Amino acid sequence: MNGPDTKSLTVSLPAEQVAQMDEAVRAGAYASDSEIVREALRLWEQREHLRKREIARLKRAYDEGMASGEGRPVDADTFLAELKQQSAAGG
Repeated sequence: MNGPDTKSLTVSLPAEQVAQMDEAVRAGAYASDSEIVREALRLWEQREHLRKREIARLKRAYDEGMASGEGRPVDADTFLAELKQQSAAGG
């Protein structure tokens, strides 16, 4: 997969990870160490994308909460009892 848009780099990994990669290539699960690293980077990119979406969602929820008005004191026991009552009533 070396082409004009690729760049080689050197990466240091713990011996255990190198052994796992070697085994995966030997077993035929991957064609090369590079293929494993590319898949790992794709998974990392997906996780980062999801993390950014979740942060944006939390920021929106925070902004909505702040815009909803002044808070009020809540007694935890009373609040939980009300939630249980609503749940039992099918709501």
